[in-house]
Amino acid sequence: VDIRIGSSSNTRVMTSIKPEKWQLLGQAYTDLSETWRNRTASEDLRWVLTQYPTHAYAQDADMSLIEFADFIFSTTHADSDNPIEYWEMVGEKQQEYVDWLADKQKIKIVGEGIELEMSIKGRTFINCCGEENMPDGEIYTGPIEESVNGIVNFSYPCIWSGVEVDGVELTFEKGKVIKARADKNEDFLLGTIKTDDGASYVGELGIGTNYQIDRFTRNMLFDEKMGGTIHLALGLGFPKSGSKNKSAIHWDLLTDMRNGGKIIVDDEVFYESGEFKI
Repeated sequence: VDIRIGSSSNTRVMTSIKPEKWQLLGQAYTDLSETWRNRTASEDLRWVLTQYPTHAYAQDADMSLIEFADFIFSTTHADSDNPIEYWEMVGEKQQEYVDWLADKQKIKIVGEGIELEMSIKGRTFINCCGEENMPDGEIYTGPIEESVNGIVNFSYPCIWSGVEVDGVELTFEKGKVIKARADKNEDFLLGTIKTDDGASYVGELGIGTNYQIDRFTRNMLFDEKMGGTIHLALGLGFPKSGSKNKSAIHWDLLTDMRNGGKIIVDDEVFYESGEFKI
């Protein structure tokens, strides 16, 4: 069993590390990451990840420590009368979306700053409802690696190991990032996607379903679950979704869909302006 409780006292401690060193670190962890991924996929290793409220996390989220602690309790529903019953209800509802998506072929995502197409043929959406990450609340899959085409401007800062990369725009062709730019820390972005061959491909497409998370916190454990957003992860994909992408990185990049964004599945609107339509 792998139990992880984040409790950072300084989330910016590694911001001065050069991209080349991040590449070396990522490459050094490749075998370990692969072993962990294979063990979790086979359910040989059970795992859970959560966070303890610290001043550093609270400052990143523009909250006091007390406010951030309350935020954790509310987004995990640990402050409700029966948290287990709540997450079971989430799981039942999300399973309806997962079942609907089971035999679908292609996805088109359009909206402000985003126009992407990808294939999900033969891939599985995973129902995330409080069994691993906490807080939870998303469904995700790994798209066909070479199928992602189009452009996306991420509406939130993209953060990796404390480094904040703002104004990220990625262009995909046959699954690979062929053009990348950023308004801030562009060199870090370009260096990170060169970590290995899989770092420039999408390992995950996720849809956040936790509407209790109502603000950006600069903490992806929370932000990727935010209701009304989607995220793409560059790098490592999860085998239980069908993803074959391998990488030393898994970098979740978040964008808002609440201003008219749509997810169209096999020519049917599945999701619009942050809400499911089926």
